[in-house]
Amino acid sequence: MILSSAYQTPAGALLAGASLLSISAYGWVAAASGRGQETPARPQGALLLAWAVHLLALILDIAGLGQAVPGARFGFAPALSMTVWLVIAVYMLESRFLPLASVRRILALMAATVVLLAFVFPGESRPQAASPWAPIHWVLGLASYGLFGVAVLHAALLSRAERQMRQMKPGIGKPQEPRPEPLMPLLRLERLTFQFVGAGVAVLSLAVLLGWWFTPHWRWDHKNLFAVLGWLVLSGLLAGRRVFGWRGRRATRWLYFGALMLLLSYAGSRFVLEVVLQRTV
Repeated sequence: MILSSAYQTPAGALLAGASLLSISAYGWVAAASGRGQETPARPQGALLLAWAVHLLALILDIAGLGQAVPGARFGFAPALSMTVWLVIAVYMLESRFLPLASVRRILALMAATVVLLAFVFPGESRPQAASPWAPIHWVLGLASYGLFGVAVLHAALLSRAERQMRQMKPGIGKPQEPRPEPLMPLLRLERLTFQFVGAGVAVLSLAVLLGWWFTPHWRWDHKNLFAVLGWLVLSGLLAGRRVFGWRGRRATRWLYFGALMLLLSYAGSRFVLEVVLQRTV
């Protein structure tokens, strides 16, 4: 489980090299991206390289190449790694219109951390799925993680933009202070945030229903309980916004809490099993 012997195979050596290259590239991006100021295009190109090598490391890790028994391999760390990879993919698309150096720095640091975690904790081998629908369930679950991760990123940007607006005083200028980093318009940020929340709830609903359908004996374990709680919180957020017009701090708090429930659902429960309890099931 930790630094598996699979890394001693040629495929494992390739995975180690891809992970190391990705971590190094993300580290360079974080160092080159200044906080609160614009930077040249070079860090953005390095971020694209790190993101592509990150994908290669994910494929090598999840595919379980080099294992004694063929099959997929997954766990809490690859799930976090895939989530951050998806968030960075959306960020790179949006940064074509509005580059945010400080956000790039934070995402690069997060990505370097999760790639390292996925290398140290590659997860467990799953030679055979319990159902032919299980891979679709896993893909939908990961997609929902990524969508909610992007929603949380936009909510954080929205909160930051609101703070900047409150701190600005008309007619009073301080030339010695650095100019705040430009952000998207508030209404656009808010609309994008809830669009990602809505898409995440739809994908999560399919994942939960599919998991319930192909599981012969549904159990209210920690994973399922936190998943349903997260779904209820995030669905309640959408309902509250539609019926009561929720926005601002109330909406972001619901989003953060629902995302935390989902994080505890799979990644949290697998972390306890794999790292704390050292169990394989």
